[in-house]
Amino acid sequence: MRFCRIIDSRRLIGGSGLIRGAYTCVCFTEAPLPSLQQGFVNSRGFSRYVPFGLMFDKSWVFARGGRPAIYQTDSEFEALPEGIRWRHVRYEPNADPPIDFMWEREWRLRDFLDFDPGSCALVMPDSDWAGQMIAMHNEKQDWNVYEYSTIMNASISEQYREGFSWRIYTLR
Repeated sequence: MRFCRIIDSRRLIGGSGLIRGAYTCVCFTEAPLPSLQQGFVNSRGFSRYVPFGLMFDKSWVFARGGRPAIYQTDSEFEALPEGIRWRHVRYEPNADPPIDFMWEREWRLRDFLDFDPGSCALVMPDSDWAGQMIAMHNEKQDWNVYEYSTIMNASISEQYREGFSWRIYTLR
């Protein structure tokens, strides 16, 4: 599962898809949790999101270079200074069809973001998924302790067990 790999690596790697200028960015939303409970969709019922995520404090992301997207027409892109073009998001409400992604309340950060359990929380669909995440962690810790016990005393190997240190918010 991609979500588990991200948590294990403790790194979000940016992408350049749908970003004018092919800048590599990690993208965020500052939408409140209650809006995510309804599936985080726009007024036309469109959504490309899944009910799993990482929740960061906005000031923490800001301190690492994250900034709000700049919503403007494509013709205004070239007027932006080169140093902030990575923040451009196309906004053309009078086009046919209209292009309006302001409902995403997007923030961006260049390249990648390293994080740890102290800097973010996990967002999961419900308590069943949260329980599965904790159970997977515990199973992995059991395996690690077992592996250590093959080369050292069992009581010493138990000291390598790590508790589940992530905060979890559920959407339901």
